[in-house]
Amino acid sequence: MKKLRNRQTGKPANNGPAPLCSHSLRDVENHYCAGCGHGIIHRLVCEAIDELSIRERVIGVAPVGCAVIAYDYWDFDVTEAAHGRTPAVATGIKRVRPNNIVFTYQGDGDLAAIGTAEIIHAANRGENITVVFVNNGVYGMTGGQMAPTTLAGQKTATTIHGRSLRREGYPLKILEMLSVLPGTKYAERVAVNSAHEVLRAKRAILKAFKMQMEGKGFSIVEVLSMCPTYWGMTPIQAADRIKNEVATFYPLGVIKSC
Repeated sequence: MKKLRNRQTGKPANNGPAPLCSHSLRDVENHYCAGCGHGIIHRLVCEAIDELSIRERVIGVAPVGCAVIAYDYWDFDVTEAAHGRTPAVATGIKRVRPNNIVFTYQGDGDLAAIGTAEIIHAANRGENITVVFVNNGVYGMTGGQMAPTTLAGQKTATTIHGRSLRREGYPLKILEMLSVLPGTKYAERVAVNSAHEVLRAKRAILKAFKMQMEGKGFSIVEVLSMCPTYWGMTPIQAADRIKNEVATFYPLGVIKSC
């Protein structure tokens, strides 16, 4: 039997149960805060890609935000895009290389703020790409400022007394907005705050990739994710907040499927 070795040191790995293997997920330390949902979502993307045997065909487009270096964790082709222009880059790649499976990985700042126009028009055109949209309700990379998806009353670095609907307006429900566009073929909202929800999230990501493989058109999966650092909570408290507060405003489930 082949002995397991540490990929970085080359030395034999410690005795114990063999780790779960993913060809697409690199065995490296990540930079995310404790309890952050990005690490889970990265793994789910990789598991879906490996299960569909599309790793050699996949091209990811990384955002500007906490996941700006997602390519450090994924062992397949990934390119970078300017802030918010991720769907435009994905559109160009898919049109030039239609046989590739192209997806974007975007946070709420990248997609729902500076990138609002890009995501709306990509969906409206029915671009045959897949979007993984991570919604944690704050700008994580730049210090926890209010995002378009920040809930009413939520305290952030720029809403120290809580988001005011009169002053800042209502949080954007991106999937509900995109679902009215004929080009949007699949939109589902999931979460990663529990084992059960993680399994549902994986199924949604798998379906979104399958939609693209079948040439169905634009598909998007929104993932409600924890941000304990800028929510000022422990990881357990942040997971509970997803269930008890965030998901009450952003209901989980399929928003549209054609």
